[in-house]
This record gives sequence, structure tokens and C-alpha cells, in this order.
Amino acid sequence: MQDLPIPPAQKDCAVEAAVAVIGGKWKPILLFHLLSGARRFSHLQRLVPQASDRMLTRSLRELEQDRLVVRRVFAEVPVRVEYSLAPDGESLIPVLNAMSDWGRKRSGT
Repeated sequence: MQDLPIPPAQKDCAVEAAVAVIGGKWKPILLFHLLSGARRFSHLQRLVPQASDRMLTRSLRELEQDRLVVRRVFAEVPVRVEYSLAPDGESLIPVLNAMSDWGRKRSGT
């Protein structure tokens, strides 16, 4: 196997910038679940039962602030809220699919 050159230390490392936005335990998982379309909060809760409601809410808010997720509120009774990928979030589709493929290969499933 060929050794890869070690990149010089940089303040503006692109990987750091990406991890600052999509890093954490739940953000990539939430983004992955939104690949197949808009989801209500309760559906995301069922898809990620290990995450507390507080952490889901916090992660979704941060993703919304970073313009990766769109939060849409419907004027219904009771109020319905859906989350979907914003255009910047859609630009992560190849990255999320690659992470999924890598994880599947690594786990042998």
C-alpha cells in the first residue's frame, strides 16, 4: 500500500469545516434519514430511538441554522412540522451514501 503524503497543518482544514457543521452523533444519522424525503419529528424519533427528544431537537435546530435542513410548519390543529433537506443538505447526498456504503462494508452487512 502506498503511503499518502501528510498534509501540512492548516487552520482552515476543509474536513474541520465539514465536521463543524455535520459532526456529532446524531446529525449525520438525521441527515441520512432525510435522504428519502420529508419526515415529521415523531417519525425521526422512531427512526432514532437511542437519541433523546432534547438531542433530536437540538441537532435539528443546528442543522436548520446551518441551512442543511428546512423546517416547515403547517397551520393545522394539531400543528404539523416536517423536516426536509435544504439544497445545501442535498449536496451532502453523495457523502452520506458513501458513509452508508462504508459502514455496510465494515460491518459486513
